[in-house]
Amino acid sequence: MKIQEVPFTTINWDEIPQTIHTGETGFATWQTVETGNIRVRIVEYSPGYLADHWCPRGHVIHVLKGEMVSELKDGSISVMKAGMTYMMSDNEVNPHRTLTEQGITLFIVD
Repeated sequence: MKIQEVPFTTINWDEIPQTIHTGETGFATWQTVETGNIRVRIVEYSPGYLADHWCPRGHVIHVLKGEMVSELKDGSISVMKAGMTYMMSDNEVNPHRTLTEQGITLFIVD
């Protein structure tokens, strides 16, 4: 990731509106800030959430609270818990998706 044309920016997340995105099951709320060539989000998945698509986009994802499974299309999984981070580049060959039984809150940069 090369961050370009992003001025020094502070974010007060209390002032960022939420948008709702439905999954195959459950839903996600996103608070999103886009500037330059990056998108920064606080994403909260409801209990029982399963993504409705395989995502090929690269991310840096940090788990703020909760637990999830990040599944790659090849069937491999990683259990992610509060305090853990994962990162991956754009990957059209082996995309990923998220599922969570109890719900989770993430900080995502992509």
